[in-house]
Amino acid sequence: MGSLLARHLIPGGHSLRLMYHRKPLPPDLASAPNVLPIQADLAKPETLPPAVVGADVVVHFAGVLFAPRPERFLPVTNTQWFSNLLGAAIEAKVERVILISFPHVEGPTTPDHPATGRLDREPISVHAKTRLQEERLLFERTKGTETTPVVLRLGMVYSRGILMIDAARWLAERRLLGVWREPTWFQLISTIDYLRATEAAILKPGIRGIYHVGDEKPVTLQHFLDEACRVWNCPRPFRTPPWMIYAAAGLCELFAAIARKPSPLTRDFITIGRVSHWGDTRRAREELISELQYPTLQDGLSTL
Repeated sequence: MGSLLARHLIPGGHSLRLMYHRKPLPPDLASAPNVLPIQADLAKPETLPPAVVGADVVVHFAGVLFAPRPERFLPVTNTQWFSNLLGAAIEAKVERVILISFPHVEGPTTPDHPATGRLDREPISVHAKTRLQEERLLFERTKGTETTPVVLRLGMVYSRGILMIDAARWLAERRLLGVWREPTWFQLISTIDYLRATEAAILKPGIRGIYHVGDEKPVTLQHFLDEACRVWNCPRPFRTPPWMIYAAAGLCELFAAIARKPSPLTRDFITIGRVSHWGDTRRAREELISELQYPTLQDGLSTL
């Protein structure tokens, strides 16, 4: 998602510093005339000043995906690493820090009872708990400083090129994609609308606080996957009891830990995936983007 945002911003002539750790930037990004690659390590605060000193805005995406037993590392990678970056940004007097988050941090929500920007909830999954801790850190530590806190709680970003979407298609093409039967409400946002909203959060004056960024029509996860498979000309995902999916995720994590490979499924992914979520997007419509290019899944199916 960070690379997609960079490619979206480059044509506008914005001066971008793109931070990476071990894996170098893709050649098209590294060679752009208005891009400065910065190698740094979020675990080592002393490496971070070159990435933030003199910057106007920091957008934070960094996280660890597809690794087994996320409960062991997410409290560090999500919370401590972000704390290191935030400290460097505040010290450098960066004007705005934007944290990319998701509605799951408020626990289960629905179109009738949407997430509204609260920080006092108790989410279920480790991913959501640690991301909520990041949000709290952002608002607590920027009080009384020159740095403005912004959180974008995105619905599930969909379109070709999104890691989770490409992984679902890979599984579907091999008849391995399954989902539980119980309907799970999902809020979506197309890639182009995510990019437009994030660009607005970077550039518009007066942006501050929590924004829920999502489309206009609630769907269930099951309906989304069925429609995606129809577009991909793949079999409809099979329905299965949750315990079977948890068992498959546990086996994936065990194999990944032994082989030191990525895990395409984790049990915490299943836990967060079973949480219905829907955010109140009225503030995002008023202050970020008033109209979406793809306001419903039906409008955006062609992007899959």
